[in-house]
Amino acid sequence: MTAPETSHRDADFDLQRAILKAWSLDSWQDVTVLLAVSGGPDSVALLRAMVALKRQSSGRLVVAHFNHQTRGAASDEDERFVTDLSRRLGVRCEVGHPAEGSERARDEQSWRADRYRFLEDVASQMGARYVVTAHTADDQAETILHRILRGTGLGGLTGIPRIRLLGHATLMRPMLGVRREQLLAYLSAREQSYRSDASNDELQFTRNRIRHELLPRLVRDYNPQAVEALLRLGILAHEASDVLQGIVEKLWQQCAATRATGDVEIDCERLRDEPPYLIREVFLRAYRTCQWPMQAMGHAQWKTLEEMVRSTESDPPSITLPGAIHVSREGQRLTLRQMKQRGKKSACSSTDSL
Repeated sequence: MTAPETSHRDADFDLQRAILKAWSLDSWQDVTVLLAVSGGPDSVALLRAMVALKRQSSGRLVVAHFNHQTRGAASDEDERFVTDLSRRLGVRCEVGHPAEGSERARDEQSWRADRYRFLEDVASQMGARYVVTAHTADDQAETILHRILRGTGLGGLTGIPRIRLLGHATLMRPMLGVRREQLLAYLSAREQSYRSDASNDELQFTRNRIRHELLPRLVRDYNPQAVEALLRLGILAHEASDVLQGIVEKLWQQCAATRATGDVEIDCERLRDEPPYLIREVFLRAYRTCQWPMQAMGHAQWKTLEEMVRSTESDPPSITLPGAIHVSREGQRLTLRQMKQRGKKSACSSTDSL
């Protein structure tokens, strides 16, 4: 994670340099890179900058645009804009649409899932080594504030990761150190047009209210540097999380094991005297390893798992957690098992730890 640039209104802002500072050209100059482009200012700026950088490399750029078809003619205009711009810039453009007969979801989580599924599929078809999105420092600050309001732990305060896996590709966000104002100045200096998505102004979405109401008010009435303060919090949380995850990984190797059946077994005797935070992180590690759903897991559920580890009863009552995760304990061995669901296989990989 990188800190944002300090100059927000410089029309001569060097976006190419900012991208290369976050993502060395040596890493991607000889491979295929897939760019997620919606047509909005952030992704259009990313496209323009990456095309300029492409002249220094021998790799291939491909644009990916997903038309959610949620805004009628406006969505189709976005698609035409992206395909026309890609053609003028000499870049191949792949376009995706919702599956025939599928419902048009109206929630951001479903839209996001559709987009990333499309990006993963296109990356696989194109043999792309990287998928690049145009998330900015402002997106990062909004994400951290959103998570604070919902309730989050240290991991949530780290915000949007700069790098993560997406299928066989690596998802990169090289503009997390760039402010949105800088991108607008970059586009203005090049007289580059872009599309405006009216749904980004619809205040029924919490994220939009944070962007248009809460965060501006915090900046105006409480702290002119509120965005920078949130970004610093994210950086500090990221640094602390890295240290703690190293501790959690060692603890996981000592007290946990995943079986070929998909079960996870925890040695309660080894774990019970650890701090509550580390106990909960071990269970988070189990969920991530097995790719079990965590959306419905709140503080109360993680606290219940911690209490089962600490219980002095030899056989406390079994429980079933969201995602059909059955938890039982016999003696000092606690077992988590996802109940069988039609067509679903466990993603856990077997280990010999414990």
